[in-house]
Amino acid sequence: MRIRDFREADSSRVNEVALSAFAQFKLLYDDWPALAAGIGSMAALAQKGKVIVAEHDGTIIGAVAYVAPHAPKPPYFDAAWPIIRMLVVDPQSRGLGAGRALTEACIDRARRDGSQVIALHTSPIMTVALPMYLRMGFAKLRDAPPIHGVEYAVYLKQLA
Repeated sequence: MRIRDFREADSSRVNEVALSAFAQFKLLYDDWPALAAGIGSMAALAQKGKVIVAEHDGTIIGAVAYVAPHAPKPPYFDAAWPIIRMLVVDPQSRGLGAGRALTEACIDRARRDGSQVIALHTSPIMTVALPMYLRMGFAKLRDAPPIHGVEYAVYLKQLA
């Protein structure tokens, strides 16, 4: 597996992987079309942060956005924190370690940026991602606003 920075040419595949990764949850959100519109434009996060991709056998199988400290982010995060946004892995490629490798890439960037913490938000419906984050040392800090009827919470990992 290869972890690398996003390139503009990756946009359509990153968007496809994001939609594929979230499709299993479509019956749980009360407005799937609205959520899918945002998820299906994941590559646009490259304008707000750094998108990182995971490749396996030359194909993008996962992606994540890293938003640096003090960059604009949703108000339920402290502006000084770096954050992880939209970790997605193609369902056909789960189990290869892409999610963990992408999360580690974000943690490495946070350390490089001199941060003492890194944050993310996720939901209990994310039954693969949430346990992985907990094993990696993230702890629930507080609830976040629901997204289209689904509960979310902010999780924080101490880096120092």
